[in-house]
Amino acid sequence: MTQHQVPRRHFLGAVGAAGLGGAMTGLMTGATATEAAASPAEQASAGQEAALPYPTLRRPFAMPGVREQDWTGALFVGTGESRFALRVGLLTAQGKLLREKMTNYLWRIGPMTPDGAYKEVQVTTDDRTIMPEHLQALREVIAHPDQWSQSEVADATAKLPQLQQKYDRTQSEKRTIRVRYTRTGDGSGLVGAVTALDDDTTVVLELSSPWGEQAAFALDGQNLTGSAPGLLEQNRTGHIRLSPTDPADSGGCYASVADMTAAVTGGSGAPGTAVAALVYRLGKGRTITFAARVDDRPPEARTPEAHEVEHALGTAGARVRGANLTGSGPVGRAADAVRDALSLNTNYDKERHRNFVMWGWGGGGGLFTGWDSAFDAVDAALVSRPLAVQHETDVFEAPAPPNQVPLLGPRYDQQNSGPMHAYAVWRLYTKFGDRSLLEKTYPQLVTFHDLLPEWDTDKDGLLETPYFGDRIGGRGNHLGLDDSPVYASYHRIAKQGGSGDKRDNTDLTDVALNSYYALLAETLAKMAGVLGRPEDATRFAAQYETIRRLLNDRLWHPDKGLYLSRYLDGTWNEVVTPTVFYPMFAGLATPERARILVEQHLLDPQEFWGDYVVPSVARNDPAYCSGGPVHPSSEHFRFFDRYGEGTAPEQWKGAVWPPMNATVYDGVKRYGFDDVAGRFAARSTAMYLDAWDKENWFPESFDPEPGQSIMDSAVDTAWRTYSWSNAMAVQGLHELISDNPWDGDPAALMFGTLSLPGTNTVANVRLRGHIYTVSAGPDRTTLVRDGRTVFRATGARVAVRGFVLGGSGASFDINADGPARVEVFPEDGRARGRKVPRGRTHVVL
Repeated sequence: MTQHQVPRRHFLGAVGAAGLGGAMTGLMTGATATEAAASPAEQASAGQEAALPYPTLRRPFAMPGVREQDWTGALFVGTGESRFALRVGLLTAQGKLLREKMTNYLWRIGPMTPDGAYKEVQVTTDDRTIMPEHLQALREVIAHPDQWSQSEVADATAKLPQLQQKYDRTQSEKRTIRVRYTRTGDGSGLVGAVTALDDDTTVVLELSSPWGEQAAFALDGQNLTGSAPGLLEQNRTGHIRLSPTDPADSGGCYASVADMTAAVTGGSGAPGTAVAALVYRLGKGRTITFAARVDDRPPEARTPEAHEVEHALGTAGARVRGANLTGSGPVGRAADAVRDALSLNTNYDKERHRNFVMWGWGGGGGLFTGWDSAFDAVDAALVSRPLAVQHETDVFEAPAPPNQVPLLGPRYDQQNSGPMHAYAVWRLYTKFGDRSLLEKTYPQLVTFHDLLPEWDTDKDGLLETPYFGDRIGGRGNHLGLDDSPVYASYHRIAKQGGSGDKRDNTDLTDVALNSYYALLAETLAKMAGVLGRPEDATRFAAQYETIRRLLNDRLWHPDKGLYLSRYLDGTWNEVVTPTVFYPMFAGLATPERARILVEQHLLDPQEFWGDYVVPSVARNDPAYCSGGPVHPSSEHFRFFDRYGEGTAPEQWKGAVWPPMNATVYDGVKRYGFDDVAGRFAARSTAMYLDAWDKENWFPESFDPEPGQSIMDSAVDTAWRTYSWSNAMAVQGLHELISDNPWDGDPAALMFGTLSLPGTNTVANVRLRGHIYTVSAGPDRTTLVRDGRTVFRATGARVAVRGFVLGGSGASFDINADGPARVEVFPEDGRARGRKVPRGRTHVVL
């Protein structure tokens, strides 16, 4: 027997006592290391769907990815919080080692799952700083010299051959690898494979410390080993072993990452114990398989068999769609993209020892506790309950940034982070029924709410935007609206008193800020009701009604039929952005005013409607794409200036921002405009899928005009893998099935659609202790709960709200686009049905 012909029992020991088949079963049960061990008190108080607060991860565990920007790697955490990183590096033709900050080099993402049951990425040496669209844009300038200045034509003429040559060289030298992982049954190990998709490909398997912590690594034959003390329990030492199937072409242990990098790129590096690496030179199609495990004792040296690793990976990959969020159809297939995108951006909080969703920039340097993260929690709830709850828990235990108000919870330097996180927490409750997160966050949100009046400059009950300095950029930071032109002309007013926040007041009474202020009061009233605080519920409900009355009295422009911000001297701020719809999101608009907003403004293609919705400034507003040249006779790139300029959508002067779209969608859906909501969600999803299908990106924002080039700014890491991008596609998924965060029974469901194109299905959606699949098409809508059909409508499209299924019947409101027959199938087994007319009907069966 050769050294590679190890008996099968040896490999089974490497992946756990259950063996490889048992490991695969364990991977898909949901009882993996991604879920927290709850105390008996927590279990008793939850009482449904193992309703845990998920404060930590069980140890020891191994998790593919879960460290910012190391998406080819895996994180290993021992019992006492000893930590190790496995990385897969790729060598470029120029001798550069790609081992971290891999965002620019991601080529394909997925399939994958957030719990590490399966992960797959492709990484290439082409960072795509030059793309075919860039070259075509320059050709467009040269082909139409009458539309551009002489200097711009000369610039394009000079740059095109240089960039074309660089692009051609990059393509000829491109090397791509495919990396796959699956976790073992007990969660403390994984098996993986690296496949070269091109000839002459050099890859590096590396063991090191993920955050520069104390650890020591060594070579043990063809294996790599390591040990590190526990950070929480220093008397416990964690051990790791990486066992590849084949011996490496070379390997060594080095004093630092820099020494290792020098050694594997052709230089010399000082020996040591800080990092260990194995180097493989692969031909096209060759695969290296391996197993790795973390334990309290040094794992035994057991070489995996390649066919067993491949079997494990194949089985896990095939089961991704069967056990996780998935879908089909023009909109439903976005479920797979959202699952993969959020799985990619699942990260580990090294200080608080739980997972969260990275916001952007390939990691963002840790958890971002502001406005953005609330959307990530809502979106993650569709993909993974543990991830969503861990993420939001982490937000409320994050310290205040330096030089900021020392307030726990959402950052106080973004006024609407509190309201948005209240909304996110409430949606986790309506989705899962677990009140523990309400109990944890409610006191902090009340404190946040009670500080907000410091921004009421004239003490009239409505808030004015905070002062962010003299420069124009960043004046909308209090709402995540950065450089929105709404805030370009406010005036500074000295603040009297307050919480200690050093920013002054201004004279701009802000529609968006007051909408979120009302949303916070409304949400706190609901939370107080659930938590048995009737006096609080009364106080916040009264606060909400006051804001609703004041906003409708003072911020509705009767001539324009819009909610607009207004200066304290009574003059209007007439810049029109999607924030005119935010009073619908907060439920503040009267029904008639909501109808005007939707029918006369949202659906007007001269303002907001079109194939690409919604631009961050109305299309007919003077601010729309106002900083760059407009070339209406150009077939492509109307707002393209020149290579290296990011002026196409100008960010807040036209770009389509996912949180804005999600906010507008929720408002339209809240007011019952079901047909418009479906069309809006379909457009949002189409934009998201266009970027996903072409580039496998989920960008920070989108161009408001079809056919535009991806600009130079689009190759920034934030644009490629920005978590809130998923809010674009989640609109369509929520259109198919969702919790109801606004009114009625919080356990009731919404599902079905009047206007998503074709037939769409979304499956494995977990809500209130059940797993749902919904399929909605032109003449049939079906809801399946826990594998059993519980609702069916035939003959027309339907949108259902307030669906509550009991043991012997159901009640719901239905909106049908034609006569339909509806049936429900309660637990007693007796089907009940009736016909409903076109329009809205309340049904009790």
